[in-house]
Amino acid sequence: MKCLIIDAVYAGISEELSKYMEVVTPAKTPLSQADLIASIGDVDVLIMRVDPKIDKAVLDAAKNLKVIGVCSVGLNHIDMDYAKEKGIQVFNAPGLNANAVAELTISKMLDISRGTMTANYDVKVKHEWNKYKFVGRELRGKTLGVMGFGRIGRRVAELGKAFGMEIIAYDPFLKPEDFEKAGAVGMGVDELLKKADFVSIHVPLTPDTKDLFNAKSISEMKDDAVVLNMSRGGIVNEKDMYEALKANKIGGYAADVLENELAGSGLSGNDEFASPLFECDNFIVSPHIGAQSVDASRDIGIHIIAKVKEALNLG
Repeated sequence: MKCLIIDAVYAGISEELSKYMEVVTPAKTPLSQADLIASIGDVDVLIMRVDPKIDKAVLDAAKNLKVIGVCSVGLNHIDMDYAKEKGIQVFNAPGLNANAVAELTISKMLDISRGTMTANYDVKVKHEWNKYKFVGRELRGKTLGVMGFGRIGRRVAELGKAFGMEIIAYDPFLKPEDFEKAGAVGMGVDELLKKADFVSIHVPLTPDTKDLFNAKSISEMKDDAVVLNMSRGGIVNEKDMYEALKANKIGGYAADVLENELAGSGLSGNDEFASPLFECDNFIVSPHIGAQSVDASRDIGIHIIAKVKEALNLG
């Protein structure tokens, strides 16, 4: 058997699976879709994260493929119906990056509230030392609205409570008592947007959530409210958010994702991407690093190893 690892993942995956099969990791990862199609013909196990897109062309080229281990949560980059039709088992790692994403959310909440990114730039790049320029806000006593109250959302709420925040939340799949058990108050989207000082997004990108944050919904929020998106680009309409930030109709936007972060050839290519948001001081962004912690990578890797071994009756 043969395993192909096409992204940077927990080293223990290669170490353990090499006991049962040949493990190949290309020198340059992640692979482009074209390179994957050229390489996957005799592969039994594919280990990846979110790039490239696994569509019909890739799956048709995979003559021996039995298992895809996805070292992340989302599966929207894989044609799941066609994989099932071809008898290919697909495993992801839901919930194992929850703490990593939640801690990044709180980090961005603090950074944007205290202006630390701009302050760091002023000191290190502009060589300015002006503490009077930066008067921030504390999290204590503020209302945190959590959209999507799954494992990540609940952990964000838990950390928010440690800062003395009031927690309100929205999740269409939960009952009022589910929120109460977690020390939160459940409510609808419209009410949450009106009440929250910070809104943290932890819902998947679907036709229902596409452009959920647009000119209309942003206008219903407090003028000094902050939106945090650690989920998927596209949930926030970036053009509308830009207009709101420039007009001071919103307090700030902090993101770990962008609409076009995987444009063109995605992570495996050299496509340039840009956003008008980049010129806004009250916008901070990171390159989708929510799950990028040593701890989360290890936990996810151990889970994927177990699922692959179970699927193939190894060991």
